Parts: sequence; structure tokens; C-alpha cells
Amino acid sequence: MVTFFASIVLLIAGYVFYSKFVERVFVINDETSTPAYTKRDNLDYVPMSWWKGNLIQLLNIAGLGPIYGAVAGALYGPSAFIWIVAGTIFAGGVHDYFSGMLSMRHGGAQYPTLVGKYLGKTVKSMINGLSLVLMMLVAAAFTAGPAQLIAQITPLSFTVALILIFSYFLLATILPINRVIGKIYPVLGGILLFMAVAIGVALIFSENPIPNLTLQNLHPGELPIWPLLMVTISCGAISGFHSTQSPIIARTMKKESDGRRIFYGAMVTEGVIALIWAAAGMTFFNGTAGLQEALAAGGPSGVVNEISTTLLGTLGGILAILGVIILPITTGDTALRSSRMILTELMSKFFNMENKTKIILITIPVAIPTFFLATIDYTFLWRYVGWTNQVVASVMLWTGAIYLLRHNRFHWICGIPAMFMTGVVCTYIFYAPEGLGLDYHLSVGIGLALSFIVLIWYITQIIKYRSLHQNEKALKLA
Repeated sequence: MVTFFASIVLLIAGYVFYSKFVERVFVINDETSTPAYTKRDNLDYVPMSWWKGNLIQLLNIAGLGPIYGAVAGALYGPSAFIWIVAGTIFAGGVHDYFSGMLSMRHGGAQYPTLVGKYLGKTVKSMINGLSLVLMMLVAAAFTAGPAQLIAQITPLSFTVALILIFSYFLLATILPINRVIGKIYPVLGGILLFMAVAIGVALIFSENPIPNLTLQNLHPGELPIWPLLMVTISCGAISGFHSTQSPIIARTMKKESDGRRIFYGAMVTEGVIALIWAAAGMTFFNGTAGLQEALAAGGPSGVVNEISTTLLGTLGGILAILGVIILPITTGDTALRSSRMILTELMSKFFNMENKTKIILITIPVAIPTFFLATIDYTFLWRYVGWTNQVVASVMLWTGAIYLLRHNRFHWICGIPAMFMTGVVCTYIFYAPEGLGLDYHLSVGIGLALSFIVLIWYITQIIKYRSLHQNEKALKLA
């Protein structure tokens, strides 16, 4: 239990201290007008208070990830706590802050546009397609999950639940952000936080003690921690999906100093939620072997249902299950909204996209395949979400690193986690069943070799920009 409390304290300390350091490196200026005012259109560009932005961002990024992913990651034992804490503070918080603030600095630009500006057109072209695929997979997975749960606890069938959820998705995608999202999400955010706190308090007073830190891999299937844990627990540590969501809120910020509370703050809150559910998974079933049996019997939704109703009773269980339904739905709708915004940015070169009819039409190409993907088994979808998600995260961190290099600032805050995540995704794709399924040691060797090539590229960028800055300094002195 000591490890659990220490982890929460470290996450809070990370927000209080490290987020301020990241903000100083980025350099904010509250005298600069934000896109919410300079480009106001009362659809996506609408000024909102920071606390609304924080709760909306939390609901946008949370989904099933910090619950289902954390429960699955709990199979590895208390080592999951280390990844959640370190990942949130040094990778996820930095990733989310830069994705939001760079978007705001570039007029509310979408993630692929930012990538193109700092990493080139070739990478942008790849990321445009990968981002749309990721968001369709996320929206589908975050539709299938709650639909399955609704079918379990109500008389509605899975198909009817799916249609109802998707109808809401389409409505939230095309309406102004302050109509539905801006009014409902802050309330839902309160429910989410209450649910997490309730589960956490119940765990403290439960019969089984929360396990303390051990570096031993406790996975019953003996799956390796590296790189599987870093992909299994993405939301709650670092998730590339967040970089596709941050521009939604970047377009509503009133001032630049709100960014730390909105983006880094929401990431730390999500880290706490993931920590609580990872602890619940390890504790409630009396070890990782019991958790694996429960996951095999009822899947992640069954595990969450059993934990919630047992620990919190009937009323608390209803609130918890409601939260598990709300979380993914409030991520699925903004996933489609982001898809619509990216397509709008792409198509704006050829068409005027201000017309409401065109906004609806641009949503259809992503809505239809997403609906059909939602009928596929959730666990199958989630396997493919994982790798694409972390590739997107790695590219966003490299985007932040190059931005800092260009501005002669402390680029290591993005470069080091970017290098780490590059190693994760390079190894994962060769080892994972949904990848090439190669031998583990061979996969690690190939992953490290590819990471070394990326490291060489990074060093050349450092040398290039250092030389440019030295020349600029010499010209000024002359």
C-alpha cells in the first residue's frame, strides 16, 4: 500500500514542479491573443474557461484506456505503477502539453499539420493517414466497449446500443463545441473523478492489501514487460491519441498560461485514474493469476463490473458502471470530431468548408467505416489501437523536440522520452502477435538497431541547429 500512496504523491509532485519547468522551457506569453479570439467561428473556435477545458480534455483523452488498459497492465504486477508514474510525468504530460500548446501557437492547427511543419511533408503524409486510422479505431473501440456493457446490464441489444451511441456521436461531431461538449462534459468529468476516488478509497479499506513495489515480472503468461507494458498501458502514461484531441481544446483557450492546467493537468489526473484501476486489478482478485482468470471469464468489462459492484455496493456500482459507459462515449465523439477537423484542414485547400452541409458530408467518410469497425470484438480492435497509438505519440514528441531545437531551448525534455518511445514501438511491431511475431530477443535487437539509427538522426539535428544558432549569434555580434 505504501507504493500506491507514494505513486499518487509523485504524480501530484510531478504536476506541481515538473509541469512548471516544462512551461518555462516552452515560454508562454499571456499578451498574445489566442485562436479562440483571433479565429472565432462559434463552432470549433470558442473561448472557454480553463477548468471547463481541463474537464473536457480529461474526458476526451480518458475513454476506456486508463481503466481497461490499466487493468490489463496490472497483470505485470506493481511494476505497472512505475510506468504509470514515470510515463505520466516525463512523457505523457510533456506530450500532451506540447501537442496542445503548439496547436494553439499555430492557430489551432491539427496534429498532422504540426508534424509537417517540424518533421517534413513526407512524415506529415504518413501521419495524416495513421491519425485517421487511429481515430477510427479508437472511436470504434470506444463505441463497442460501452455498447457491450449496456447490453449486459439493460434489456437493449448490442446493435441497438451501438446505434444509439453512434447517433449521439454524429450529433456531437457537427454541433458547436459549446452546445453539447462545453455544457455536459464538465458535469460528466465530476462523475468520472467521483468514481475514481470512490474506488480508490474502497481499495484502501478492502481486505486484500494493495501490493508494494517489486521489480519482478508477475505476468501469469510470462509475457515480457518491455515493450508490452508500455503499449498495454498507454492512456494513463502516454498516448498518441491525446495529440489528436488537444487541438480541440487549444482552439478554446483564453490565454497561454491555461495550457499547463488544461493539458498537463488532465494527463496527471488520468494517470491517477490508471493508478487506481491498476491497483484494483492487482488487489481485488488477490494477485495477477486471479486477475487473469477473471479477464478470461468476463473480459475487461466484466472485471470492472465485478470490482465496482463489490467494492461500492449497488448505488456506487451504478455510478461506477455509468462512468465506464460515459468515459468511452465522451472519447469516441471527440475522436470523430478530430477526424472531421483533420479532413476539413486537408480539404480546405480545395473547398470552402464553412457550410454546415459540407461539415456533415466531411464526417461521413470516417463515420461509416467506424460504425462497421465497432461491430468487431473490442479486444481485437484494442490490439491494433496500441501500436498505432504509440507511434503517433513518438512522432509528437519528436515534433516537440525539433520545435525546441529550432528555438534553442532545452530539447531533451521531449527528445529523451521520444527516444524511449521509439525503442518501444520499434521492438513491439516485430514481437507482437499483431505485428511480425518474431522471436523476442531478435525483436529487441532489431528494435534497438532501428532506435540507434533514429538516435543518429537526432544527433545530426542537434549539430545542425547548434551551428545555425551559433551563426545567428555571430551575425548579431558583427
